[in-house]
Amino acid sequence: MTAKSGANKTLKVTQVKSTIGFNKKQGDVVRSIGLRRIRHCVVVPDTPEMRGMIHKVRHLVTVE
Repeated sequence: MTAKSGANKTLKVTQVKSTIGFNKKQGDVVRSIGLRRIRHCVVVPDTPEMRGMIHKVRHLVTVE
């Protein structure tokens, strides 16, 4: 297998809404992404696993 030229892509994820009032599992997903509070940004690798977690809480975060 050969490495792709853009193999180390990243996503910038920002929490825009509180997890209070939503399912506890969604709060756990937000924490596992690395977000701690509203307007907190983290840079995460662009992997299928990370995209799945972001999709699960897409109403609480924005992605750049």
